[in-house]
Amino acid sequence: MHPAGLPRELRLRLAGDFAALRTSSGRLGGRCFHVRYRPNGLGHARLGLAISKRVSKRAVERNRLKRLLRESFRRIRDQLPPVDVVVMARDVAAGLPGAELLAEADALWQRLAAIRLAPPPAAAPAASDPHH
Repeated sequence: MHPAGLPRELRLRLAGDFAALRTSSGRLGGRCFHVRYRPNGLGHARLGLAISKRVSKRAVERNRLKRLLRESFRRIRDQLPPVDVVVMARDVAAGLPGAELLAEADALWQRLAAIRLAPPPAAAPAASDPHH
């Protein structure tokens, strides 16, 4: 794995995790990004990215946004509460310089870090996770 990468356990990979965030979650929004989050009970934050083709038809541009967001998350993850986070890019994000995107992402992480979360319901992980 690339040393600057994000370890698997810090990434949202399952469709069910993304679906859960779409239905029951807190929201934060900025000019370039929209964030949904919910407590995960894991003791650390996990990041999911949803950068659609509506944002940019060019894969290279969508991948640039993902790289920026992963890097930004990696730098601050230790300060975040134990939440699952999905970041969606808005159309305007595609044309902006990296420094501007990073500044907004960092501002969103700071807002998320300041939120006091209620603990996740104790029964939820067992009920929703078929592997337990």
